[in-house]
Amino acid sequence: METNERTVIRIQATVDKAIEIVWKCWITPEDIVKWNNASDDWHTPRAQNDLQVDGTFNYRMEARDGSFGFDFSGVYTNVILNKLIEYILDDGRKVSIQFNPLVKGTEITESFEAEEINPVEMQLEGWQSILNNFKRYTENMSLLKVI
Repeated sequence: METNERTVIRIQATVDKAIEIVWKCWITPEDIVKWNNASDDWHTPRAQNDLQVDGTFNYRMEARDGSFGFDFSGVYTNVILNKLIEYILDDGRKVSIQFNPLVKGTEITESFEAEEINPVEMQLEGWQSILNNFKRYTENMSLLKVI
């Protein structure tokens, strides 16, 4: 009997900012395009985000030299303000992001089902690099107005 269980990868970072700021930077398209890349030779030229259950998102990710690009997109299945975001990617993989307020900062734990094309270690490193870039971006923000 064949099973369709996927490997789940878990990454984590602690951001030295209040949860309201972390949440805003995570969900706002104007911020997403500034942090959503694993390395300097990639970027996200545009991001669309309708953060609600059954809402969709689409982040266009491209190599800066124009050699390759793809849409990172899916549908939200669960959203709890400042706590949890869950979605299903267009290829059917599930992702869960938990936001945990700390005495000083916010812990982000992201769990995602691995795809079957690239090695698990490569996926872990790529997603962790994006999360680390988010951390750097958010911590380096000067005065940020929280909506």
